[in-house]
Amino acid sequence: MKNIRTLVVVTDYDKILLGMKKTGFGKGRWNGFGGKIEPGETILQAAHRELQEEVGIQATAIEERGIITFKGITTFDDSQATDILEVHIFSCTEFNGEPKETEEMKPQWYHWKDIPYSDMWPDDRYWLPIFLEGRSIHATFAFKAENEFKTIEITAGERKTKY
Repeated sequence: MKNIRTLVVVTDYDKILLGMKKTGFGKGRWNGFGGKIEPGETILQAAHRELQEEVGIQATAIEERGIITFKGITTFDDSQATDILEVHIFSCTEFNGEPKETEEMKPQWYHWKDIPYSDMWPDDRYWLPIFLEGRSIHATFAFKAENEFKTIEITAGERKTKY
């Protein structure tokens, strides 16, 4: 069974907005913002909704910049079994509102050189630096065991420069 999710990486020049997950899957880890796609929603609509629900901001500049596939995951979202998790990664560089704490996430800005990788998902240290360079990313992480990779494949696109 394949599950499709969204993940929005919010940046402001040399800073990244991360959220400490307070409940459910990923509790206790810093992450971007995103989640499930509701019936009738597009992937982009889900990314906008999740950003609003999890941190209280509305994206005004958002762009899909890649897909990360996770294979070999045995549990996800309250023990729901899955074989493949496909995460559509978005970049948000402009937004309305102020990031605020919600029931699910506590937001905090980090300078790119201070990203707390040790308190994030183990795959983040591989793909996030490439993504923050402005490049698109397509990656596959196959798990041998929880938090232990069997294989890692990453393809990065050309850097996009915004003028």
